[in-house]
Amino acid sequence: MPDDDAKSRLGLAEMGTRIMSGNSRSKRTIIVDGVPLPDVLDETMIHGVVHGFYDEIRCDELLGPIFHQRIQPDEWPRHLAKMCDFWSATLLRTARYEGRPLPPHLAIAGLGEVHFRRWLKLFRATVHRICAPEVAALFMDRALRIAHSFRLAVAFSRGETTIGIEPIAEKDL
Repeated sequence: MPDDDAKSRLGLAEMGTRIMSGNSRSKRTIIVDGVPLPDVLDETMIHGVVHGFYDEIRCDELLGPIFHQRIQPDEWPRHLAKMCDFWSATLLRTARYEGRPLPPHLAIAGLGEVHFRRWLKLFRATVHRICAPEVAALFMDRALRIAHSFRLAVAFSRGETTIGIEPIAEKDL
């Protein structure tokens, strides 16, 4: 362990380093919105959320057909791995995700408010079923931000006004 002088020479990321055992998360202390991530949020939990959520999506009457049209059965393992990478990068600050999530969504004709609300409802049910409340809140905060950003981008790409597009609040789902 570095002494106090050595610590002062280290960057902020290194100062947050800690030893964690039995956890599949990086040894860095990850700060989100000024608060350290709970130790229970790790790759295993992200895997559970992603796989549980997409199990629900694939069975959903509204969203299932959209996904089935775009993802062939043999492509699901790759898609799920990519989504695990996305959420790992989003919450655990890993660098595994390589991609641009918006363009595939812009290509979906008719994608609208009802789809985003349904996506958020299913996601909320999944994270509340799998995660501790403080972790579910982190997932939902990011999901709500992503949904709002995508809704704005979809409207803009269609030449529609974005002025009246308000963020969807979790309490309104």
